[in-house]
Amino acid sequence: MIRKCMVFLLLISLFTINGWSQHGKFEGVVMDKEGNPLEKVTVTIISVKSSANKIELKTNKEGKFSQIGLWPEYYQVSFKKSGFVPISREIRVRIAGTTKVEITLEKAQERIERNLSAADKRFFKGNKLYVEQKYKEAAQAYEGALELSQSQWGYYFNLGLAYKKSEKKKEAIASFKKALELNPESYSINKELGQILAKEGNFEEAKNYFQRASEISDDDPDAFYNLGVCLTNLGVSEGALSSFLRAVGLKDDYADAYYQIGTIYISQNNVEEAVRNLERFLELVPEHEKANIAKQLLDYLKK
Repeated sequence: MIRKCMVFLLLISLFTINGWSQHGKFEGVVMDKEGNPLEKVTVTIISVKSSANKIELKTNKEGKFSQIGLWPEYYQVSFKKSGFVPISREIRVRIAGTTKVEITLEKAQERIERNLSAADKRFFKGNKLYVEQKYKEAAQAYEGALELSQSQWGYYFNLGLAYKKSEKKKEAIASFKKALELNPESYSINKELGQILAKEGNFEEAKNYFQRASEISDDDPDAFYNLGVCLTNLGVSEGALSSFLRAVGLKDDYADAYYQIGTIYISQNNVEEAVRNLERFLELVPEHEKANIAKQLLDYLKK
């Protein structure tokens, strides 16, 4: 019989979105407030994972656009046309699926349009510097963009990423929270806030952001895994177990989740399930850094 007081090691391993082998499609239509299609709207698609991945296309006479061959992940997408206020959205491209949007642009005053254009130049300069791993300079460029326009969530989000890389965690959190105010339905912002807070040991607050991320993207295993990690560290083992089980239900080769499930079952004296999940963990990643711990636990469980 396993004693409930048995001590075991819990790994905090926060995962970002995994890539898949298939591509997806993104399409939509852009109109003015009267419902008229807008031609030659510039649609800029930027990968959240890497701002170096940028695609630009134009709408046709019917205001429609389409882009195929996108990796399944999250993207920042901006819609711009001279004389109109540009807007941005976060969209998710799914495996072999089509993401569709309908966008409405409002007419802009000349001064507003001029400021936004200059802000975008600084924003894209920041993206270039970020890709070059010049994070301090990138942050300065994003700050310059925000001096001209505070309405674009992507400016704050990318500034948060640059601060994060520069180890300015307090500033990064503030930037991400401002981005979230402008775009509360963003998976990426919630995920980033959850990750940075969890790494600071603030699992209570991080839990809320991972919970929201799992609601926004309820078929993403990483969202549930990250939530499970926070709940584990808060001592909410039943909630953590439920989250980890959801993760492996969505991704049956999620090795780290099987490890966490196994350790929770140990604390519950459920030897059979603990053995099954730890064996599955070792089957998937026999060379994992926690493989030796898993083997030791299995040896103990099988005595």
